[in-house]
Amino acid sequence: MDFNGSGGGNELHNNQFYPSEESKPLLGEMSAQQQPPPEGNNNHKAGPCSKRSLLHSSSGMRYKLLQEGDIQVCVVKHPRTFLSKLLTSKYLRRWEPHHLTLTDSSLVSATPTGYMEAPLSYSTIEDLQLLSWDNAPKYCVQLSFPGGTVLLQAANSYLRDQWFHSIQWKKKIYKYRKVLNNPSRWDVVLKEIRALVDMALTSPLQDESIHQAPLHIISTLLAENTNLSAQDHENIIVAIAPLLENNHPPPDLCEFFCKHCRERPRSMVVIEVFTPVVQRILKHNMDFGKCPRLRLFTQEYILALNELNAGMEVVKKFIHSMHGPTGQCPHPRVLPNLVAVCLAAIYSCYEEFINSRDNSPSLKEIRNGCQQQSERKPPMPLRLLRPEPPTPPPTTTLSPPPALPLSPPPSIVNSSEILVELERNNNTTNTLRKAPAEGDSEPNLIDCLLVSPALNALSIQLPAHADRVLGCFALILKMLSDYDDWRPALASLLQPIPFPKEALAHAKFTKELKYVIQRFAEDPRQEVHSCLLSVRSGKDGWFQLYSPGGVACDDDGELFASMVHILMGSCYKTKKFLLSLAENKLGPCMLLALRGNQTMVEILCLMLEYNIIENKDTQLQIISTLESTQVGLRMYEQLCDRQRELKELQRKGGPTRLTLPSKSTDADLARLLSSGSFGNLENLSLAFTNVTSACAEQLIKLPSLKQLNLWSTQFGDAGLRLLSEHLACLQVLNLCETPVTDAGLLSLSSMKSLCSLNMNSTKLTADTYEDLKAKLPNLKEVDVRYTEACPLRGTVSLVLTRHPFSSLQKTSDHLDTFPLVVPASGQGLNIQSHIPVQF
Repeated sequence: MDFNGSGGGNELHNNQFYPSEESKPLLGEMSAQQQPPPEGNNNHKAGPCSKRSLLHSSSGMRYKLLQEGDIQVCVVKHPRTFLSKLLTSKYLRRWEPHHLTLTDSSLVSATPTGYMEAPLSYSTIEDLQLLSWDNAPKYCVQLSFPGGTVLLQAANSYLRDQWFHSIQWKKKIYKYRKVLNNPSRWDVVLKEIRALVDMALTSPLQDESIHQAPLHIISTLLAENTNLSAQDHENIIVAIAPLLENNHPPPDLCEFFCKHCRERPRSMVVIEVFTPVVQRILKHNMDFGKCPRLRLFTQEYILALNELNAGMEVVKKFIHSMHGPTGQCPHPRVLPNLVAVCLAAIYSCYEEFINSRDNSPSLKEIRNGCQQQSERKPPMPLRLLRPEPPTPPPTTTLSPPPALPLSPPPSIVNSSEILVELERNNNTTNTLRKAPAEGDSEPNLIDCLLVSPALNALSIQLPAHADRVLGCFALILKMLSDYDDWRPALASLLQPIPFPKEALAHAKFTKELKYVIQRFAEDPRQEVHSCLLSVRSGKDGWFQLYSPGGVACDDDGELFASMVHILMGSCYKTKKFLLSLAENKLGPCMLLALRGNQTMVEILCLMLEYNIIENKDTQLQIISTLESTQVGLRMYEQLCDRQRELKELQRKGGPTRLTLPSKSTDADLARLLSSGSFGNLENLSLAFTNVTSACAEQLIKLPSLKQLNLWSTQFGDAGLRLLSEHLACLQVLNLCETPVTDAGLLSLSSMKSLCSLNMNSTKLTADTYEDLKAKLPNLKEVDVRYTEACPLRGTVSLVLTRHPFSSLQKTSDHLDTFPLVVPASGQGLNIQSHIPVQF
């Protein structure tokens, strides 16, 4: 049916209808709706088709915006004089079921036949009414178009109202889109924008698109009209501010906001309007990768704050407002979002420099020691903004060493943004290290930065704007590291170094970031200072970057010493950590020990005690270093005393079995082991004592120990790591009811001699259990009951004869419940007899 024809009127019983919103001017649509006339009005005559307007303001109901749905449709074409008679004649009405879709421009039926053969455009709808019959409860919406009326009948009053408000919303949005598509006068456009915003705020519909649709319309308008004055900018921003309180701005609108922040950073709009918008973005945004312009807008907003008179003080107050006044930030997304903004801003400072090295060696090539220089153009480790470096003077005839090029002569390359200066390193040949052979592990990035002559003398001078950006966001990282609750997550985010190699070679940046690394090194929590190390082997961490000889080290090793101190005080007092120091940082350790640093003196003593250094000359040099200071001499003498005691302890003789009484402590165990020789001790029970991980220092001195019972003690992960490195011959280990976790249990995978392992009632997980089974080929018996990895269903109890080795002082024939031993294959046991168990 054609809905566009001209014809008779569209009003029926004018005295029974109340003016609809559609009859008002577009700019006045959001004015108060007219109330129906009082019941006592003599001009109002009730009839069989009496209608009443149902206003949203009185009901307060909320509805979801309909996009499609099933409804009954009736279309009546009528002249003005017969409309009343037709509507009152219910026998002349024919209803058709249709599945209608509310598109952006029209009502469309899924079955375009009958009444809905042609779409009903919103532009043809002249009036919209809510109707209800008194004689029969049929809930209808009346759509008046030129020449007739469309009646939509719903199943109940709620669906009728939902259809009414949805069609009304679609019709208004369609009108505003057309009006704002071709603006003529900006004062009129501003009024239309305000009316559009008011309409969205007062709509009874609850849907994300209710606020997003006006924002997209305004965003399109601004994208097509870029030559607006600054005052127009501010007026539009203030007009749409109410919509931004609970909604993210669309991408084009973010571009508009960024432009305003750059051009008018001191505008009050930045503080009054943008602040709640940015706060919402930081609190609720989940992925800047999907919304990069939100991140850019947040970055420009922070830079605008930095341009105010108070400068970074305003930024500090903003960061504090995001954290909150309490010790714990209530919004978990704030920190990751702030870090993402900082990383992107810092990367942008070096972006032109990064883009200028299209043909330069990649990071992997630099890590490989720049061995294949002949296969690349140009011969420098970094290609600058010019495609070719300046030609060296002809007098330079030195031949480069094998596999490494000679550093180029002094040269300065200028660009519009970056000045890069390369200087000859006169001592290059003395500092070059041997390049790794093919098949070896990847060399350390920091060492390769030192190896490369050009990078070793690389200095980057950023333009003024980039320098301000770098200073601003580096300071934000410092502020983030000052909050105790944010520091663990910040350390985790920065552990895999997320900055480009140009930033790591920039002295100003690494100096600014040094404060953050110091905060990590001062934090006693293992989850924080452990992030100083690399995320995995073969990768570089902050520990390597800021150690002596590292590209970021600008002191005499004070930060390096504090990092070593905190790591040694944690669970990193292991052979592996000491071995890495001996291989890579022995020289700096000896230098700092020579200057009286107590941490480095302790490191050198531990290297001697654990036989980390095999070379005799190096051992003598370490001893000479220790004897050159008072603190070193004292600790070396203590080491010699411990070695004599250790030799006496490990002398053959003494008992083969030993059980400590319950309630014994670490001091009791140390006192006992210092009383004689225990070279023959193979079986030690510390069950039900008060020993902790600290006793591992004593246990690793027992060379013949094969069976260790730690049942119901406070022995933890740190002790397990130490045992796994020193007691390779241990065969039986009981950790029942100890506080060990996966972090410590995974270290047992290096104890290949283990054949029996009890992890009953620990925090073992299924994944760790499977990993241990795969890496311990000799493991025959394992107990994993009351853990996540338990393969049994239900409770199983096994009565066993306890061996006299048990820590409980009972007779040998006493029966007691003993932890069930399950084969390592994971199959349950069905044992019904008394079995003597020898632990």
